[in-house]
Amino acid sequence: MKSRILFVEDEIDLGNVVTQYLQLMNFEVDLKTTAEEALETFKQKTGYYDLLITDIQLPGMDGFEFAGQVKKADETVPFLFLTARNEKKDRIAGLKLGADDYINKPFDIDELVLRVTNIIRRNSKGLSVEAEADKETTLTIGDIIFRKDVFKISVGSAGKSISLTVREASLLEYMYQHKNAVIKREDILIQLWGENDYFLGRSLDVFISRLRKLLAESKKVKIENVYGVGFIFSVK
Repeated sequence: MKSRILFVEDEIDLGNVVTQYLQLMNFEVDLKTTAEEALETFKQKTGYYDLLITDIQLPGMDGFEFAGQVKKADETVPFLFLTARNEKKDRIAGLKLGADDYINKPFDIDELVLRVTNIIRRNSKGLSVEAEADKETTLTIGDIIFRKDVFKISVGSAGKSISLTVREASLLEYMYQHKNAVIKREDILIQLWGENDYFLGRSLDVFISRLRKLLAESKKVKIENVYGVGFIFSVK
């Protein structure tokens, strides 16, 4: 069955070209030119789409507001942002909304297809965290099971499966590799993202905050602040 995408882009020519290419790559695509129209379509078909792709700069309701409204209707649907502004503050705003990925215009269409494919594959496998696990792709971290292959965790013996973004998964694995020791902020930024600057530091704070929320039910794992230095990923 074809994967279904709701695509919001007000640049008609770009929207049509991307839609046609995605269709050639065997995706089913609904193209909308305004967030208002897309939101109405999404509400009528809640649970239908495998991925949402939205431009940020849209007439009327912008992409951020649109994504926030979508998350109220269905917090599990993955989405990818497109932007021409290439501003890191946009990335931070998108990450706070739980974006699965982000791509800047102009972009290579094959790169977009690859990102779309990876997001849908991660979210459509439907494997329980406990089932079909193997040592190479599964980490047991205290009372947390981390499936690296599908970017999912569960907390506790009866915890439901929770999806992570690629960067959240990378951060969790890196912190686990350095568990019960002080992890410097600059080491995380350089090792994972290749650069240590103010905006990436803000992004890191967003990721840390989300991981803390996801791990809140754990009785054996927590992320502690080390003021002015970094963090300790504590595992009992």
